[in-house]
Amino acid sequence: MRLVSLIAAIAGLAAALLITPAVAKDKSLYERLGGYDAIAAVTDDFLDSLEKDDKLGRFFHGVSKDSVMRIRQHVVDLICAKTGGPCYYTGRDMKTVHEGLGITKADWDIMVKRFGETLARFKVPEQEQKDLAGLVVPLEKQIVDHAS
Repeated sequence: MRLVSLIAAIAGLAAALLITPAVAKDKSLYERLGGYDAIAAVTDDFLDSLEKDDKLGRFFHGVSKDSVMRIRQHVVDLICAKTGGPCYYTGRDMKTVHEGLGITKADWDIMVKRFGETLARFKVPEQEQKDLAGLVVPLEKQIVDHAS
């Protein structure tokens, strides 16, 4: 159950970071990122990197494949919606999703690093990376358990 909650939290984090659609002169961030399939591919790689991470992998222990796929879909939908795409995010708010997971500032920093590595691996242009970061960084306050 912790893994499902972690994945949901990650999805929520990604989505929360993308709360305000960022747009170029005539193209949405969604379009500049390459649309749904590109967002899905990046999400798959990102979640895989979190699951394999020595420190963050603990959040995925005991989570079924079905639950991981549900979390993955929430993350894809969140990013799609927040970047100006045609999707709707139907998940819970970030604070609720991550509450009780004990996500520390150190966990957050590792997650941000892994996200950046994934974006670099997919050769996401610098401006789009900055626009995505502008959507994600503010979510720290809702995701990190400051009592931990």
